[in-house]
Amino acid sequence: MQIRNRIKELRQVRASELLPNPRNWRRHPAGQADALRGALAEIGYADALIAYETPDGLMLIDGHLRAETTPDMEVPVLVTDLDEGEANKLLMTLDPLAIMATQDADKLQALLETVSFENHAVMDMLNALGDNTLDALKAIANPPALPDILNSNLGDSIELCICECGHEHHRPKK
Repeated sequence: MQIRNRIKELRQVRASELLPNPRNWRRHPAGQADALRGALAEIGYADALIAYETPDGLMLIDGHLRAETTPDMEVPVLVTDLDEGEANKLLMTLDPLAIMATQDADKLQALLETVSFENHAVMDMLNALGDNTLDALKAIANPPALPDILNSNLGDSIELCICECGHEHHRPKK
């Protein structure tokens, strides 16, 4: 098997100039956007968006939420030599491939013990990771209204917490 490097260059591009891919099938709920803003605020950009060139400009393949979150910033973009069909294949496979990874519970717990974020949305996300449930992450990313939670089976595993600053957060029960 011969594997080609499809990255032409790393380019700094104003995020608002990137074209959102109309075929992007992923949606970004409020909880995910909050966690991303928190991670960007505490860490900054340490990963690149991915795009391909079209006659109209750089079309995003990966990084839509990051681009939407920081429209006035110059962001790192891996510019590929993919055509539209190949870009569609990458768009379709990036997230499912990441989801297929399994967790090493001991290593995850050891890593969780080394990090702390000021941002509550990021900590909620990490707490859900520690619970090793994709459903818990989805519930934190897009929590139903409190009455809906209480009237569902999900309500048995999610609790409402109010932190010192007064923000309400849903997180998995311990």
